[in-house]
Amino acid sequence: GMLEYFTALMHDADVLAYGRKTYELMVPYWPDVAKNLTGESDADNEFAQAFDAVNQTVVFSRSLQAAEGKNTRIVRTDPVAEIRRLKQEPGGNISIGGVDVASQIIAAGLVDEYHFVVHPIIAGEGARLLKGINLPEQLQLKLVESKFFKSGGVALRYARGC
Repeated sequence: GMLEYFTALMHDADVLAYGRKTYELMVPYWPDVAKNLTGESDADNEFAQAFDAVNQTVVFSRSLQAAEGKNTRIVRTDPVAEIRRLKQEPGGNISIGGVDVASQIIAAGLVDEYHFVVHPIIAGEGARLLKGINLPEQLQLKLVESKFFKSGGVALRYARGC
């Protein structure tokens, strides 16, 4: 199902990069589930363990006082400069979550793959993806994988076009 899809993405990530709001949605909830195996299902517990096992978490925030997660650091400077630096280091994938940080990284041309998951629910509120983003040129993306879930959700993986 969908949670297994996200678990596989976590296994492939070496660094998680979040803004404060996304970070606070994930931590301490998932590390606590991983520690106590208190998820509502085996899939919950497996995702929590994969989340907890990622080597490094970077939180971009000027207001967050302290980070709770292990191997987590707060970066108060420009997300673009930090992601550019991280991309030069050896290691696996950098997974970027949230809207604001992701928009900045996309605008800087630093994203190699896009993973969109569409849920069959119309919420009617929330931040619009890529709101206010300024691109120097139109992004050409190529669909490289799609997965359909029993829930009616769809996961779409795009690579940056050539």
